[in-house]
Amino acid sequence: MGAIILFDGICNLCNKSVQFIIKRDPIGYFKFASLQSETGKRLLKQYGVSKQIDSIIVIENKKVYFKSSAALQICGKLTGFWKLFTVLRVLPPVFRDFLYDKVAKNRYKWFGKRDSCMLPTAEIKKRFLE
Repeated sequence: MGAIILFDGICNLCNKSVQFIIKRDPIGYFKFASLQSETGKRLLKQYGVSKQIDSIIVIENKKVYFKSSAALQICGKLTGFWKLFTVLRVLPPVFRDFLYDKVAKNRYKWFGKRDSCMLPTAEIKKRFLE
């Protein structure tokens, strides 16, 4: 069935990450919705996720993943050597999330942000939930 990735639609790093994932997910396993979209808000509510969460979110098989756990879920489905990063699951999340939290806290300062969510090309628009 696939998985859904919820991302910060105004974050430049997050938008680049979505494009990165799309290029390495040729079968279209992942679908996307921004946290700011109506679909994103509905999914947050449906899965009982706080709107205050500052993380990429993966919803897969009715389970919700946050922070580094979400990133590792994504890596496991990408083509190429990205699957190798899943070995990091052996580390406790507190260690994995330390670096994740540093980047998340500074993402707007380091990478900037947009005034609105990205507009996908016609080719990849079908990968985005409305």
